[in-house]
Amino acid sequence: MGRVEWVDEPELLAQSRQGDTRAFDLLVTRHRDRVFMVANSILRNEDEALDVAQETFLRAWRNLARFDGAASLASWLARIATNAAIDVVRRRQAHPQEEFESGPQAIDAASRTTPSQPPAPGEGLDAATLRARFDAALATLSPEHRAVIVLKEIEDLSYHEIADAVGCSMGTVMSRLFYARRKLQTQLRDVYEQL
Repeated sequence: MGRVEWVDEPELLAQSRQGDTRAFDLLVTRHRDRVFMVANSILRNEDEALDVAQETFLRAWRNLARFDGAASLASWLARIATNAAIDVVRRRQAHPQEEFESGPQAIDAASRTTPSQPPAPGEGLDAATLRARFDAALATLSPEHRAVIVLKEIEDLSYHEIADAVGCSMGTVMSRLFYARRKLQTQLRDVYEQL
């Protein structure tokens, strides 16, 4: 075999199925950024997204024989990453971490109870504030709704690719997108009015 770097994806898949770890490593290299972006867009936590990306490629390696090529490799990996990220979100919700460390702490009593005031008209919002508001609104969506909105609006996948990635019908994708967009619009209406 010549230099693996110049081999096309179907050939790399065939070699990987035969146990060639160098070929699979090249597939990982080609797709790792996108897999990480999918996971991080859903989780909003780089450490967890890195773990999910690693888990995605481990699952892909173990299940290469099951990959039939009906969908693209990128869609298949996005589906694995999406499902793994949704699993992490569900575990988070089932076992929330302690917000405070044990022991006494000096915290301003009003710091967590005082509602934040929206900026006055004309003040505008900086990029960090916009991102924080978007992240907070995104976090209120269910994992399934968050996955489709991320795959459509951030990853720019088609409805068909999203359906393949999350394992549901295109009608379900469209319904979830409609619901997610409506909820985000409601929560971010004041931000939109300030832009």
